[in-house]
Amino acid sequence: QVQFVESGGGLVQPGGSLRLSCAASGISFSTNSMAWYRQAPGSQRELVATVTSAGGTYYMDSVKGRFTISRDSVKNMVYLQMDSLKPEDTAVYYCNRRYNAAYWGQGTQVTVSS
Repeated sequence: QVQFVESGGGLVQPGGSLRLSCAASGISFSTNSMAWYRQAPGSQRELVATVTSAGGTYYMDSVKGRFTISRDSVKNMVYLQMDSLKPEDTAVYYCNRRYNAAYWGQGTQVTVSS
């Protein structure tokens, strides 16, 4: 079955860093564009970053230059390196396919606060 398991979140001070990991299973990982999404309290889920099967990347404007998405198609893993974190990055972060996203995992909470 399709499954996404996110990890690596936590509480960090502004300006700090976190590295999120996502283990994907039940999909043809190597042929899928993958993505990280986030959802803050009271807000809709939004697309943060994507990585294609060829390694091409996209970032939402507010995280450009601070976040880096990557993938390991041998291990079926997706990563999100987050640097220079800001309070507005506080959210639950999810990974999924970029297109036809479904079977959402529980996500990992990222809280940026002093």
